[in-house]
Amino acid sequence: MFLQQTFVALGRSLPAVIAPAIITDLHLAPAWIGVYFGVTAFASLVVQLGCGSFIVRYGAMRMSQIALVLLAIGTALATLGTPLTLILSAIIAGGGGAVSTPASSHLLARCASPRYLPLVFSIKQTAVPAGLLLAGMLAPQLTESTGWRTTMLLSAAACVVYALMLQPLCKIFDTDRVPTRTFHLSDFRATLTSVIGTPGLRALSFACLAFNGLQATVTAYFVVYLTTIGYTPVAAGFVFSVAVGVAVPGRILWGWLGSSYVSPLVMMAGLALGMAGSVALLAMCSTGWPTLVVGLIACVLSATALSWHGILLAETARAAPEDMRGSVTGGVLSFGQVGALALPLMYSGLLDVTGSYGIGFVMCGVPALLVGVLLLRQRGPAKLY
Repeated sequence: MFLQQTFVALGRSLPAVIAPAIITDLHLAPAWIGVYFGVTAFASLVVQLGCGSFIVRYGAMRMSQIALVLLAIGTALATLGTPLTLILSAIIAGGGGAVSTPASSHLLARCASPRYLPLVFSIKQTAVPAGLLLAGMLAPQLTESTGWRTTMLLSAAACVVYALMLQPLCKIFDTDRVPTRTFHLSDFRATLTSVIGTPGLRALSFACLAFNGLQATVTAYFVVYLTTIGYTPVAAGFVFSVAVGVAVPGRILWGWLGSSYVSPLVMMAGLALGMAGSVALLAMCSTGWPTLVVGLIACVLSATALSWHGILLAETARAAPEDMRGSVTGGVLSFGQVGALALPLMYSGLLDVTGSYGIGFVMCGVPALLVGVLLLRQRGPAKLY
């Protein structure tokens, strides 16, 4: 599941990391990035709301394979470079990749000890920064030497190869699938009802909206932003990859603390306040700031805005009925996709109106600040459920 999500994170973040090359080659405005990732988030939202029945019917491992193949198709479509294929790329890659987390949550919640769910989910979710790290380290170099289209096609090929490698594991891990389970349009409503109707899941959904929206905005605009304050695309990609590397041990540390020493609720509140503060500092960066200072700010942002997933997903799986973990996880994550849709689009609009990258970062950090304050006002984990 770690490797599955690594390839998904790599493929989904690739357009942002090599965005300068794509923008230059296709003569696009920088605001296009927000539109692309907004469409991706909308497709993810729809798929995550309705994927629960498919996970139950076909199995978590099989759906992981399907997610990788769809992501590969979407990534390859982007290389055609037309407006239509870019939109189709965002829809197919966003929708396909969105299945990966609910599928892995379904599988791991069944196999792991409930006590250590935050740690287990955090280890699995280190795949996201691992994928971003690979994208930041390899993609700019490959793009310079072979072109952005070849880079995208190599990523697509890697997803297909790993999907084939998962085939033998289907017999082992998909033994709980229910072949008679069918998909109904009412599944969307049932998932929303179960999430909104449960106080704990409702709180987690709002947190997911704020966190995922900020993460999507930072991922989409970080490299481009650094190029506006004097960094080359390769240097910006290097800073991005170094910062993202911090999220790998960060997620494991937060998961370990949340499993043994600190209430997951308090942990999420601290991460929310940390990401709001660090993104505000990032907005203040300008030409002439020492690379070390910019890098430190980026590392703190990575350790918070890119490191919350394991805690939140573990709490979601713990609060969900046993036979609905995949669908409930998808429901909570669908609110995250609302954030990933709304905040990059808001950022894109602010950038178009003001011409300032910093204002957008500050505004996108406000929801996380509100979440941190609201979670601190709770009086212990029991109130979350």
